[in-house]
Amino acid sequence: MSGSRLLLAFAILLFSIVSAVAEDGRRTILSVFYEGCEHLCQGFQDAIAESGFPADVVVRDIDQDKTRLPAIVAEAKETRPDLVLTFGTSVTLGVIGTLNDVGSGRFLEDIPVVFTVVADPFGTNIAESFEASGRPNVAGTFNRAPESVQVAVIRQYDPTFQKLGLLYHSNERNSVLKKEELEALAPTLGVELVAIELDPGNKGAPAPETIPLRMAELRERGVKWMYLGSSSFLRKNGTLYTSSAVENGIAIVSPYESLVREEQALLSIAARYYDIGRLAADQALRILRDGETPGDLPIARATDFAYVVNMDVARKLDRIPPFAFLQIAEAVTH
Repeated sequence: MSGSRLLLAFAILLFSIVSAVAEDGRRTILSVFYEGCEHLCQGFQDAIAESGFPADVVVRDIDQDKTRLPAIVAEAKETRPDLVLTFGTSVTLGVIGTLNDVGSGRFLEDIPVVFTVVADPFGTNIAESFEASGRPNVAGTFNRAPESVQVAVIRQYDPTFQKLGLLYHSNERNSVLKKEELEALAPTLGVELVAIELDPGNKGAPAPETIPLRMAELRERGVKWMYLGSSSFLRKNGTLYTSSAVENGIAIVSPYESLVREEQALLSIAARYYDIGRLAADQALRILRDGETPGDLPIARATDFAYVVNMDVARKLDRIPPFAFLQIAEAVTH
């Protein structure tokens, strides 16, 4: 038996054991994560537990390896969980595909799915609109603050801000979409976008050593502020990414709060992942507990965004935030 088939067989056996020992009437939620069970995962689990609804949350982590997703889909089709939670654009595409894939038989179409942390569910053709996903078995959440808000906050922090840097890569669809979105948006906001591809010609994950090279290019082109956009790769390589930026005098604005709290990004404007996990749990409970059809639910949008600024990085870059900004932001130090 091949390694992948052995892994699938073991997963199905484990899933069956969990189902067998569960109390009568308990539901099973299969949650699929791109890079481990962290804050969002915990928020989801906590909200399900606190609700009192009898459900077991089974976690699968693909460890950023998209080739594992067909086995996850096969597992779900075999074990028939009551609901599947997907984290991130790559995982969601691998589990339910796009709207054009409906009817192909390659993805989940008759099991309820709630997607979360998809940067652009409409540009990726995962969902039709905020009003409804466009397919009966799919609901979701949306956690991003609009890019126009990100730019406005940078201007509030630094009135001299004119150029916005961006590093992107072609192996993550959401990274390319964010670059295209910013290219269209920047002129309307009076901002010059300087977007550089990390590893041109490489269809796989970029080589990490390209990060400091491209960061130096951004500095040479006069970039002092950059936006992370959407990139699991840069988040995974957060230490190298953020330290390279500081070495080149560039401040990073990130939708990933952890890069501000734990690395050297300067500023985050984002909904907390723990809260997004709870928002996804609300969607799941409306489906499992309340009997609502996933496709009838609007995409649940985060409305509470937190500002976090890393004061150690602010000092290194000699960009101490104005007093008025500190009145609304949480200042952290390492």
